[in-house]
Amino acid sequence: METQLALEKWPHEISTVIIGAKNEHGGSRSHSIEIGGQKSLPLLFKEGVIPNKPKIAFEVWDIAPVDWDSELVSAYGKSIKDPFAWVDKCVNDFKAELLCLKMQGAHPDSGDKGAEESAKFVSELLSRTGVPLIIIGCENDVKDNLIMPLISEAAKKERCLIGCAVQDNYKTLAASALADGHTIIAQSPIDINIAKQLNILISDIGLAFERIVMDPTIGSLGYGLEYAYSIMERARLAALSGDKSLASPFICFVGQEAWKAKEAKASANQGIIWEVITASSLIQSGADLLVMRHPKAVEKVNNFIEMLYKG
Repeated sequence: METQLALEKWPHEISTVIIGAKNEHGGSRSHSIEIGGQKSLPLLFKEGVIPNKPKIAFEVWDIAPVDWDSELVSAYGKSIKDPFAWVDKCVNDFKAELLCLKMQGAHPDSGDKGAEESAKFVSELLSRTGVPLIIIGCENDVKDNLIMPLISEAAKKERCLIGCAVQDNYKTLAASALADGHTIIAQSPIDINIAKQLNILISDIGLAFERIVMDPTIGSLGYGLEYAYSIMERARLAALSGDKSLASPFICFVGQEAWKAKEAKASANQGIIWEVITASSLIQSGADLLVMRHPKAVEKVNNFIEMLYKG
């Protein structure tokens, strides 16, 4: 007797978010990236349509990082000292289709670059590459409120994904995204209620839920991965059941979390494995967008994604 699968059919779906605007949409990107759009839980293809594979963005900084593990630095060689060469290496050598630019140089402890200098850098980067961009601040709320409006304006109509908006500091970033045609990252501290509330607050400003991507603040393998997994799973269940305020795709900053682990720094191969396992686990919890660091880890996770979606 043939086994009958117990299939769950969900009445709602995850919002589809587009990153990057091509010429016909007023931008200058060579292509666009779509995430979200699922009508089922992760990888349950028989329960509903899953139109978009998880995507990976290479993390790059506007300055040379001083605290990255030596294995990460050696993977990029001399190019890591020049942000534009670093971007070129990601795009040309590692075939990056999406970049996540962190404006670390604006942090008061990392150079304290001004808003105009930061915006000029973003303008030049946009002119040098056609790859869609995620642009995040320096993680200093006061400074981000100064630099991000000008950066947003410099990238106007390019439909970048900008961040990160948090519960106590979201209005300036949300207003900039609304004015300049971008989407926004809403970051919450591994708390489903705060995530929901923040999405509602951002939507009240006028930015549609379809222009919000959620950062649930994940932990890496051995450092909170299981808790982050459960929060993402709960949010996805609520969204598919009809909670529009949680029906946004997920972005996970895998690289920065994985390479914090002391185990990742024990050896070159172990660091790559730590990033790969963290990323592959989060894909199964519903991650739509992964920001990663080591090119070998990116390659392995891309192969994993292709294997999952080949049939």
